[in-house]
Amino acid sequence: VRPNNYSTFYDDHRQNWSIMFESEKAAVDFSKQVCIAKCNSSPALDSVLCQDLLLGEGQGVEGGDSLEVAYTGWLFQNNGLGQVFDSNVNKDKLLRLKLGSGKVIKGWEEGMLGMKKGGRRFLIIPPAWAYGAQGVAGRVPPDSTLVFEVEVRRVKLSKECSGSDGLSVSSRDSPAPSPVPSSDGFSSD
Repeated sequence: VRPNNYSTFYDDHRQNWSIMFESEKAAVDFSKQVCIAKCNSSPALDSVLCQDLLLGEGQGVEGGDSLEVAYTGWLFQNNGLGQVFDSNVNKDKLLRLKLGSGKVIKGWEEGMLGMKKGGRRFLIIPPAWAYGAQGVAGRVPPDSTLVFEVEVRRVKLSKECSGSDGLSVSSRDSPAPSPVPSSDGFSSD
């Protein structure tokens, strides 16, 4: 993903292909389809598939950084996006989380590394990196592959942890289950 609605891709011979889209939405939609195609063409999904949709600005996030995130989660069904099982996009509160604290599913911990403020990313997460064989009663069937579109709205880098304006990490801003691994949620860090 590049500025001005460009995307650059590499084929299996490492040849570089650039495509310019007529709108940001067309570029984003195409990028999502590329990620879904990657998932459908892999024999077994054993790690998180990430596709940047918008790059964002500033420093990439790493473990220990606190984020405020808008997200939508879908079940991966019939080789594509299935039903939405959770979203905070049209809600007042963003999800607050601290990367590396183990308070969200492993696929988020892995898939959000390197994101920047204002960045959007598409994640396809295999069951072992999500809710596994237990699923989440009434929302996520056992052994479900999940798809998330995540957008980082605010970042507090762990290296600048002083001051009282820091983000608190709390699940009260988002209903369980996603991306909180247990339906109990978690307490503040």
